[in-house]
Amino acid sequence: MKALVLTPAANDVSIRELPIPEPRDGEVLIRVHAVALNPVDAIYAVHPIAEQEHRVIGTDFAGMITAVGPDLGSSSDLRAKIGARVAGFHQGACSTNDRPGAFAEYITAPYDLLWSVPDSMSLEAASTINMCGLTAAQGVFSRLGLPCPFDDQTATSSDDANDITNVLIYSASTSLGLYAAQLVRLAARTYGRKIHLIGTASSSKHDFLRQEPYNYDVLVDYRDPEWAEKVKAATQGKGIDRAVDSISEGETVYKVHSTLAADAKMAVFRGPKGGQYDVSDLRVKPIYGAARVFATKFFNFLSTAGADGKVKLEPNPIRLMPGGLGRIVLDGFALLGSSLVSQRPDTSRNEEYMRPISGEKMVYKIFSSE
Repeated sequence: MKALVLTPAANDVSIRELPIPEPRDGEVLIRVHAVALNPVDAIYAVHPIAEQEHRVIGTDFAGMITAVGPDLGSSSDLRAKIGARVAGFHQGACSTNDRPGAFAEYITAPYDLLWSVPDSMSLEAASTINMCGLTAAQGVFSRLGLPCPFDDQTATSSDDANDITNVLIYSASTSLGLYAAQLVRLAARTYGRKIHLIGTASSSKHDFLRQEPYNYDVLVDYRDPEWAEKVKAATQGKGIDRAVDSISEGETVYKVHSTLAADAKMAVFRGPKGGQYDVSDLRVKPIYGAARVFATKFFNFLSTAGADGKVKLEPNPIRLMPGGLGRIVLDGFALLGSSLVSQRPDTSRNEEYMRPISGEKMVYKIFSSE
């Protein structure tokens, strides 16, 4: 099979021929149909933290199960059935574990860290949900303590159900921001909470963000030098109760922090070193982290349709990129850059698909037919 492989010693990412992996106990083999790009894919290809001589890179994937591990032959779980359409993510090159990433024609994965993709959704669209959807859920529920529809143990908010909770999502049109807004609205509907949802985004995205399933109450242009003051004004001076910084880089952390009420909580998604901010400068300490048990609950939750038959999360708008595995580095990584979001390069390319990325998720087809 073909796979996109990082060789850190040679500072090289290229396609290589590798054996098709075999699923172990608790795992399934997946024929990958589509992969979605995340900033970490490009960052850790250039700045790897893993020690292996060679590492298959990539995070988000969707595909079809072609084989199951020795202990799953009699499993009744749809995510352990040959022919099932599933999606999930790996930590290819962005963790110190030795598991291969997702950018390959075939991959293995623990079945309980997958979700069942309904026939109504394309695998290309499904590939956009996995990592950012889970990360947003960890931020909204585990870190901010909003009531969670699939894990009662995460709810730590003591706000009265009749109180209005002011929630800010900075960079609302990013993949992470789009999922965070949906999850905030889901928490409000499920538990009857009153949420006043405020977001920052380019003004060109405001009409989109006011619509279902995001339904922002207030939107502010992040380019406005007074955006933080306008956010606070939207709370009648009370300040933000819960904040999600979808970028979590330097100045964004400080500016989001400046909008917070005294007893607020703030979720970030890059640590101080990677995000280049100093926690000692912050009165409200940002929260970040991850947990496998929460992940299994989240993916099981995604696998069940709502009472109306709809999926629990709407996928990101996608930008279908040409060329498959062979163009991920040349095109996709060129658009993402290998450093901070604020330092993304201008590719100066004329192709329509190489316009700056905003409000979309780049997706590459690996196998073209389902």
